[in-house]
Formats: sequence, structure tokens, C-alpha cells
Amino acid sequence: MITAVGASDLRRTLYETWETMAPGWDERREWLRELSRPVAEHLVSRLAPQPGETILELAAGLGDAGFEAARRCPDCHVVVTDFSPSMVDAARRRAEELGIENAEFRVMDGERLERADASVDGVLCRWGYMLMPDPAAALVETRRVLREGGRLAFSVWAGPERNPFAARPARVLVERGHLPPPAPGAPGIFSMASRERIDDLLRGAGFAEWEVEEVPVTWSFASFDEYWRYLIEFVGAIGMAIRALPDDARDSVREALEESVADLRANGGYTMPSVCLDVLAR
Repeated sequence: MITAVGASDLRRTLYETWETMAPGWDERREWLRELSRPVAEHLVSRLAPQPGETILELAAGLGDAGFEAARRCPDCHVVVTDFSPSMVDAARRRAEELGIENAEFRVMDGERLERADASVDGVLCRWGYMLMPDPAAALVETRRVLREGGRLAFSVWAGPERNPFAARPARVLVERGHLPPPAPGAPGIFSMASRERIDDLLRGAGFAEWEVEEVPVTWSFASFDEYWRYLIEFVGAIGMAIRALPDDARDSVREALEESVADLRANGGYTMPSVCLDVLAR
């Protein structure tokens, strides 16, 4: 269980992490959009936004899922939110770049939504709930702001054995004492990887019915250098842990990780199959 003080410290750490990651996400925004496109498209297809509806995107990062909804339904109003101001600024610039005109942008904490009860028709959250300090509270808030008949579409990662792109660097860092082993219930990339955990959270938040589907994602990197850069600039706690290492320890981690992913080499680069769990809840 995360104490009140612990939750506050964790929230501060997460805020600093994603403020730090935002420039890298912004710089490689088109690469990230293409990489995550299957998930964004699947979530929006399941949500099925309709003309006149208000769609809220939580933990939006650069807003790719929200922009997909805005593109598919030009008569919707999409509210793109993240608790990192730098991410929200980058998403706003991205919308201008893409010509998205039916979106607004807000800095907002997914656990404390600054929205009235029953004020949105749909909620999107791609890879966000699993990283929040209290996903149970966030899902209760999500249910609160949904109108009668509203829908929630979100994505989380399946277990580590099915997602080597993140599991193997985390294992190397834990084995060398640079990251603590994940504590039960703590936020993290695999914190909602089981159906039982998803079911418990949605039931506790008051959702009546939901469906879970597996969605494959393939991570392709032209070289180990590109994969290493991705970890440092994109992958939250892993990136921050690597950045904090002295040079000799960082070199040792890099060498161990390159050996760990050798079996994933393909066509001169690396191909890493992964699996998301996409959920539609009402």
C-alpha cells in the first residue's frame, strides 16, 4: 500500500520523469506516432466517437490517440490532457502541425479530474493508468465524469515475458542494483498486466461490463544505439535510472543489455514483438 506521503513523493518523481522525457518524445514524435499507431487506431475504433460527443484523453503524452479520435470524428470535441505541462505544450504544437482543429489542451492529473460529473461521452487512455500512483482512484474519477452510456477505452501492457523491449532492460538494472524490484501494487509498465488486476480495478470503479483484447505491437530499431537512445529518452523509470548512472556503470549496463537482446537481432537491427491489453468498458 502506498502511504499518503509515499504517494506524494511518487507523484513528484513521476512529474519530474515525464517533464524530463517530453523533449525526446517531441523530437521523435513522428516515429512514436507510427510505432503506436496500431494501438491508437484500435482504441478509437472500439470507442467509436460520434458527432457532437466530448472525448477526454488522459495521460495523453503527445496526444496521438486523441488526435486519431479528432481525425475520425471532426464533429467531436477532444480534450487532450496530461499532468506534465511540457507534454501538453508538445501536444498542442503537434496538433497545429497536423491541422487538428477540434481539440483543446489541459494540464490535468488523471487521479483528480477537473471535470464536472457526467460531462464527457468517452475517455481514452493509452499506456497511462498503469503508471499512475493510484489507478483505482483514477478509474473512479473516470467513471464519475462519464455520462450515461459513456465508454472508456484504454491500453496497458501484457506481462514481461511478452514484452522484452522493457522487461529485459528492467531486469538488467534490477540485477545490478540500479533499480529496486517492483513492489506489489506499485505503478509500473507491468502493474496492470493481468486480467485479474484489470477486472478488480474496473469492478471497484463501478463499471458494469468490459472486454479485453490483445493487440500486437512490434518495436523495430535500426541498431542497438537506436534502442539504447529510445530507452533513455522514452521509457520513464528505466530512462531515468540509466541517466543517473556514472559512466562506468552505464557502460556495464549497456554491454549486459546488448547481450540480453542478442536473440532479437533481425536484418541488421532489432525486432521486438510485444503485446498490449486493450480494454473497452462501460
